[in-house]
Amino acid sequence: MAESTAASDQGADPPAPVALSAVWAGPEVLGEPGPGPCAPTLLEVLRRLDSGPRGLTEAEAEARLARFGGNTVPAPGAAAWPRLFVRSLRDPFTAVLLCLGLVSAAVFAWGTASVILFLVVVSCVLRATGEQRADRSTAALRRLVATTVTVLRRADEDAAATAREIPVDDLVVGDVIRLGPGDVVPADVRLLRASGLTVHQSALTGESAPVAKHTGDMSVDSGSGPFDHPQWCFLGSSIASGSGTAVVTATGASTWFGAAHGRTAGRPEPSAFDRSVHGVSWILIRFMLLTPPLVLMANAALRGRGLETLPFAVAVAVGLTPEMLPVLVTSCLARGASLLARTHGVIVRRLPALYDIGAADVLCLDKTGTLTQDRPVIDRSLGPDGRDDPEVLRWAAVNAWWTLQLADLPEPDALDEAILNAVDEEDLLAHDGIAAVPFDPARRLATAVVRSPGRLGMHTLAVKGDAEAVLSRCALSDRERADLRDLATRQAEDGLRILAVATAERPARTRDYTQADERGLTFRGLITLRDALTPTAAEALEVLTGQGVTVKVLTGDHPGTAARTCRDLGIPVPEDAVLTAGAIDTLTDTELAALVARTTVFARCTPDHKARITQALRSAGHTVGFLGDGVNDLPALRAADVGIAPQGAADVAREGADVVLADKDLTAVTHAIDAGRHAGRNIATYLRITLSSNLGNVIAMLSAGLLLPFLPMLPAQVLTQNLCFDAAQLTFAHDRPHPSVLRRPTVLSPRGLLRFITGFGLLNALADIATFAVLAVTLHGLGTRGDQAVFHSGWFTENLLSQALVMVLLRAGRRGAQGRGPGPVGWAAIALSVIGLALPPSPLGPPLGLAALPTAYYLLLGVVLALYAAALLRARTRHE
Repeated sequence: MAESTAASDQGADPPAPVALSAVWAGPEVLGEPGPGPCAPTLLEVLRRLDSGPRGLTEAEAEARLARFGGNTVPAPGAAAWPRLFVRSLRDPFTAVLLCLGLVSAAVFAWGTASVILFLVVVSCVLRATGEQRADRSTAALRRLVATTVTVLRRADEDAAATAREIPVDDLVVGDVIRLGPGDVVPADVRLLRASGLTVHQSALTGESAPVAKHTGDMSVDSGSGPFDHPQWCFLGSSIASGSGTAVVTATGASTWFGAAHGRTAGRPEPSAFDRSVHGVSWILIRFMLLTPPLVLMANAALRGRGLETLPFAVAVAVGLTPEMLPVLVTSCLARGASLLARTHGVIVRRLPALYDIGAADVLCLDKTGTLTQDRPVIDRSLGPDGRDDPEVLRWAAVNAWWTLQLADLPEPDALDEAILNAVDEEDLLAHDGIAAVPFDPARRLATAVVRSPGRLGMHTLAVKGDAEAVLSRCALSDRERADLRDLATRQAEDGLRILAVATAERPARTRDYTQADERGLTFRGLITLRDALTPTAAEALEVLTGQGVTVKVLTGDHPGTAARTCRDLGIPVPEDAVLTAGAIDTLTDTELAALVARTTVFARCTPDHKARITQALRSAGHTVGFLGDGVNDLPALRAADVGIAPQGAADVAREGADVVLADKDLTAVTHAIDAGRHAGRNIATYLRITLSSNLGNVIAMLSAGLLLPFLPMLPAQVLTQNLCFDAAQLTFAHDRPHPSVLRRPTVLSPRGLLRFITGFGLLNALADIATFAVLAVTLHGLGTRGDQAVFHSGWFTENLLSQALVMVLLRAGRRGAQGRGPGPVGWAAIALSVIGLALPPSPLGPPLGLAALPTAYYLLLGVVLALYAAALLRARTRHE
């Protein structure tokens, strides 16, 4: 070792940090990525790292820090506002408007082009500003979980190693560090020494129970992952109990935690919002490309008009396209996101994600921290006969208390803490502690020696631990031992954790007690523990069910434990609704997609399993949300339509999520779903009403163009009418649909939208054509200029009144307007009606080519609108 260190001092390159993401750490540390795992010995690891049990010298550490940089995981920087603005231009809705603007400019319709350009700029500004605000809020959530670490360093090669605190960022490969209870593991490390060490690594694996770690070199089963190796600890985990000394094998981006950035890189698949937007955009593009040629050909063939009708054809195309769509979409999403942030602390980092979460019909989540509190509680205390026996719990508590006191442990582990919380303190203090043999991962039990009241000259051994380990030390017949094993197995299969308790009486003595005294015990019974449920989980799950959302549990825990938690929370879990990672590996993607719909619990999942399950659900036609907080959840967060993470999640998980919750609480998810459905429903309502009305107008215009010797409406009138209508429909961003329409996911289906706008567009066209008949009856010749102005005015008025009628009758479903005032949409419809009636006879009418209408027209128009309203109500009833 001295020789290798000397070589480093003479200019040899220090060892590079080693990435531990692709395969388990051992072979990579040695540079041996050969087939199959090959566990390196501790000596091999130290040689590869050019280090030793005494750690590095200060000079070596400085050289490595200068060469490879600090122990930091790179965090993605927030995008600048101009970049967000440019990215907003790629929105398909915005692209459609830009195309229309270019066409308008090409035919010198500068007014139309200016209006369209203004709307595009407003939409992009709103979206860029909203997303930048979300990025800033997310950045404010970052918390540093560890700032310093205890490291062994030497002043020079011959000096003794001394322990001192250094910033975590200054840690380098080859450093030797000390770990104790509550410490966050600051890098990927290989243990040199360990004493009763257990580690929480749920952020990496999803497994809630602490994992025992030790230093022994051992072979590894083929196919095992990095977390199956007890000699290794990883950045992102924390020390639950015990202590240890370890050598750093990888830092920063080279750790398994840091490499998660690379595994999730790449362009994500289109979300539900993206798919809906592209589908609707192609509908608009087809209509936009089809309309002007039809108008030109019809006028050229039947009326002999040429290119002079081109501005009118462009105006018709503009009239078909909802100009305010990008503005309204962004306004709905931004308003919902802002309200969520203010009232529930939910941050929407990507505005379309609000629509996605409203469209979600499946929510995938981990058990730990979401459904449970990541701590166990006592379920039952069973005697050898399987009946409740409180004495078993009392002896378990005596063991936990005096082991904690006499073994100088800083705090109880989670299981001992649950036991101690379930008994009275008087029961513990009735015994005097004599000695303790602490828990050892090898023998899997702990022993406390106490003096019991009334037992002079005798010591009582209270033993608690793994059921098999305790039973093997009890004085039992083979039949009794088999029966008790069956009892323990039945409890474990029901998803409970099991601890066995035994006692033994020994004559009082002064010499130390050892493991050899743990023989000939009297079996007392079993303690069963379950995960503590999150207080709000059951209520939130009931709300999710009412919202039409199916919950899938994807966890690294035991399948029985996960299924038990689901049953305790009221989630039905049939026997065939549990799938383990091993079974998933045997399925093809097609088979998995067919199976995921009826499966509720996916257990023993790795990160790749979670991503594959999420993708299978999407392939089966579901819109999927995924709630996760650990590095192991990153692939699934990106594979889902919308990734959700709590504020306390790992930094990389929070940065990779679309929605960030103030707490890991399902109640916040239900609020986000409600907000997303409000926004999605308002967007869908706007599209249905606008496109159906516009399509009806286009059909009527084409019909009128074939029947009339003049243009049915002047371009300025078309543009004015559309601006009034679109401005009124901006109020949909503030509308609140009836709760009944929010009980199912809001999905904007292009095919469903096309059927809707076709059916209701034809109704609108029939109303327009009926208006033509009314005008023909009212007027006595359509050849004079005055009659043209009256015709334009009559149709202008009818269009605005019919569109106001549509806004009110189709806005929110069958019961949308019952028992409520007009609301923003209602008042906008009233304003639209006033404009339609007042503008033609006003002084502003003549500049637009409008004139006053005869009184008889209004009476006949009332009849047409009444029939139209009746037809709308009947069609809406059949459509719903």
